[in-house]
Amino acid sequence: MGFGNLKSDCGLSALNTYLEDKSYIEGLPGVKKPIAEYGGAQAAAAADDDSDDGDDDIDFFGSDDEEELAEQKRIKEERLKQYAEKKAKKPGPIAKSNIILDVKPWDDETDMKEIERKVRTVATDGLLWGASKLVPLAYGIQKLQISCVVEDDKVSTDFLEEEITAFEDLVQSVDIAAFNKV
Repeated sequence: MGFGNLKSDCGLSALNTYLEDKSYIEGLPGVKKPIAEYGGAQAAAAADDDSDDGDDDIDFFGSDDEEELAEQKRIKEERLKQYAEKKAKKPGPIAKSNIILDVKPWDDETDMKEIERKVRTVATDGLLWGASKLVPLAYGIQKLQISCVVEDDKVSTDFLEEEITAFEDLVQSVDIAAFNKV
């Protein structure tokens, strides 16, 4: 069904006549005020054309006060700054490594229990000794395989090697058998 030109009075009256008995227009809760109160479609279009944006005084989202907006912005920036400071003070995760060292003696007559006791005397912040075992090497010689957990920032493998090889009368060499990040 056609209504003609809806911008003309004839087209609008044909549309109004058609819609008078339609409940989906009249029965809606939001459409209870009569058209006369609002004016027709042409009146609304004319009001839009003639308006000088008089709705500038209406604030749909709260206060339009410049001081309030500046205060809210200042509070937001202050909270973000406090959050960033708090986040910066919080220490990150501590990087740790699990290291298995092979400690080799000079000969088969070296006391391996004494080597283990001496190795465990190496102590520093960030170093924790773990399990150890004797592993056959060759010709009856055994090596000490000992594990430790170190904090990467505090203890280096070079430090461990230097400290253990300092027991020159017992230890020939130290090798890293395994190095895993924890």
